[in-house]
Amino acid sequence: MQVGKGVAVAALLAFTLFPTYWMLVSALDAKAGIGTSFVPAEPTLEHFRFVLTDGGFDVFLRNSLVVALATVVASSLLALLASVAVARFRFRFRTQVLMMVLVVQMVPLEALVIPLFVQVRDLNLLGTLTGITIVYIALALPFGIWMLRGFVAAVPVELEEAAYLDGASWGRMFRSILFPLVAPGLVATSIFSFITAWNEFVFAMTLLGGATENYTVAIGLRSFFGQHSNDWGAIMAASTIITVPVMVFFIVVQRRLASGLTAGAVKG
Repeated sequence: MQVGKGVAVAALLAFTLFPTYWMLVSALDAKAGIGTSFVPAEPTLEHFRFVLTDGGFDVFLRNSLVVALATVVASSLLALLASVAVARFRFRFRTQVLMMVLVVQMVPLEALVIPLFVQVRDLNLLGTLTGITIVYIALALPFGIWMLRGFVAAVPVELEEAAYLDGASWGRMFRSILFPLVAPGLVATSIFSFITAWNEFVFAMTLLGGATENYTVAIGLRSFFGQHSNDWGAIMAASTIITVPVMVFFIVVQRRLASGLTAGAVKG
């Protein structure tokens, strides 16, 4: 039984990790795309050099970093404040607001492309990083609000009341009591926002259009695909560069992410 489980786990890992291994081999192989090899036939870093210099991928990386960080900061702040409002305050249509937040998460993203395109166009933000950042913030907010609402609701109101009795203002209570207790959930929502902004393709391609200087990594990768042939070495090198920051970031925060998702699922 144990041997069978070990074989099954090994097979699953091999199946899961093989695409990543193949990507690395192709990125390091001078003859990528010409033949099939499980090890680099002619190891080289030329593909990475080409991608980051002549390929202009350094600009795409900078754009994606700006968009992703702005999305994480803005969406996390707005989601936290909104979650405090729906979890702590009583107001008309509170339940309806929560239901709308839940419904928005169920709508396929493809159905939102045209409405968001029209709104960004009316704001004269087509082809700009500001426009795509606003869209990513809007996409990240429903998940962030719903997730953080559970964390805020799980914090005992008595803790806040005790802080008020000690003379703390709402801002001081928020910084010293509430924020530290909801921080794990904030980490989880921040990771979701970062991955969404970093990897998203459809909205970026639609809203940025021909503004190549503002392309993010997801659509910048498309420039290495030709009409009649593809530069597979450059494609795999660029894919590796895109993947590494996300993997490193996820490995660093995976413990907080797991605890945050679990706590948000069972509390509130």
